[in-house]
Amino acid sequence: METLAIRLKIGDREYPMRVKIEDESKIRHAGKLINEKLKKYKEEYGLDDNQDLLAMVAFDCMVESLETSQVNTEDSEHIKSSISHINSLLVKAL
Repeated sequence: METLAIRLKIGDREYPMRVKIEDESKIRHAGKLINEKLKKYKEEYGLDDNQDLLAMVAFDCMVESLETSQVNTEDSEHIKSSISHINSLLVKAL
């Protein structure tokens, strides 16, 4: 597993990281999205405190994660139900 040393700027700080080569673009994209949300909240709410802004971004990301998790759970239950129904139809047909 090869790693790459990168520096990622979030807000007004730079963070050195070691990442898998195949994960670099995903990590850089995540950093870009965080910075975009920071800028949006700064403009929308007129905040200058980076800690407050980062907390708001973290909270927003957690809400999105929970929503995605719920959708995935609902999709999984629907898929299981569909497979069970198809299975019962196949058993009847045989």
